[in-house]
Amino acid sequence: MSQRRYRVLAVVGPGILVAATGVGAGDLATGAFSGSRLGLAVLWAVVVGAGMKFLLNEGLARWQLATGTTLLEGCAVHFGRVVQWGFLAYLLFWSYFVGAALMSACGVTAHALYPLAGPVQDKICYGLVHSVVAVLMVRLGGYRLFQRVMGLCIALMFVVVVATAVALHPPWEELLAGLFQPQDTPLEGEGLAWTVALMGGVGGTVTILCYGYWIREEGRRGPEQLAVCRLDLAAGYAMTAVFGLAMVVIGSTVAIGGEKGSATIMVDLAERLRGTLGPAARWAFLVGAWGAVFSSLLGVWQSVPYLFADSWRLIRKPRSDAAGAEPDPVGTRSPVYQGYLFALASVPTVGLWARFDQVQKVYAVVGALFIPILALALLILNGSSRRVGRQYRNSWLVSLLLLAALALFALFLWFKIRSELLA
Repeated sequence: MSQRRYRVLAVVGPGILVAATGVGAGDLATGAFSGSRLGLAVLWAVVVGAGMKFLLNEGLARWQLATGTTLLEGCAVHFGRVVQWGFLAYLLFWSYFVGAALMSACGVTAHALYPLAGPVQDKICYGLVHSVVAVLMVRLGGYRLFQRVMGLCIALMFVVVVATAVALHPPWEELLAGLFQPQDTPLEGEGLAWTVALMGGVGGTVTILCYGYWIREEGRRGPEQLAVCRLDLAAGYAMTAVFGLAMVVIGSTVAIGGEKGSATIMVDLAERLRGTLGPAARWAFLVGAWGAVFSSLLGVWQSVPYLFADSWRLIRKPRSDAAGAEPDPVGTRSPVYQGYLFALASVPTVGLWARFDQVQKVYAVVGALFIPILALALLILNGSSRRVGRQYRNSWLVSLLLLAALALFALFLWFKIRSELLA
């Protein structure tokens, strides 16, 4: 029985990792705010958003397994060096803001759990401690320790958030209506913006690319592994959808007000839950929120150096278009990987002294910019039989859904720019 359970966990591991890395304080706050503004009528948007992210990640896995090359390598070969340098510049910019935002979120949440001094001082100190601990786990424990710690954090945040939503006793008739009757969603005024934000905010942005490196750590190579990856991703994004639904339920039940940073919203929400469910609910929810933000930080620290190392390798040693060729490994022990890990854990600490809400705004817009670009790349790369083979190219239905995802996430990007930077 234990061996069977281990095999199941091995299959669904990378999908759970990529889903959990993409769920942070921003996703928690977006779900809660959307539920507070629109109620349970917007639940269907969570399922649509998780389905769209599954579509993108499945396309990434299909490309890698069919061609033997990472998606970054495919873009380098077929789109040229301008795209390579553009992505590298974008990754550096994104890394700074996501690093600062995640450390700040960990600091704010840890302060709420166990205050040592003032909020600002604790945000800085706890943020630094979380960054150092994540580096040590990645550097000394390798992929397997990372996988185990992420599993614990994921279980913690999932059980606590879902249990909190169930304890609030939502009206089940309205919950079912919100899932299966999207025409009841108020889409006039701010309703459309919050609905699109909920769909676009589910399941991560740049970290979607990291799935390709995690399945390589698991030894998944060749098209015959595609069915396993689809099952893996389905489990991961099903968990993301349930998590998002629970946050909408919580937000629809507990009033939320004010324009604050995402982690601060989680702390305020925990205080309001204490009035509704008691002191134990506040503590438990904060523990679950901490599990969400620390798993995001740990996932980014472990996976994003893969992206930099792969990009740097491709810029220095461009390859010819050789279908089916296995890419050179991007090892966690390589100097480039470790150098970027230390840079990611240290340079963004400057942002700990900035206002958290301002850092969060820029990070949200920069992350939203990536998703429509990814959808476009998958439309082009996986749309050609010459590149991936006739059996693995996009079907007409997948192409149609990718076009819909491109339109949806472009709209999401516009609303992010308008709400975060132009407001």
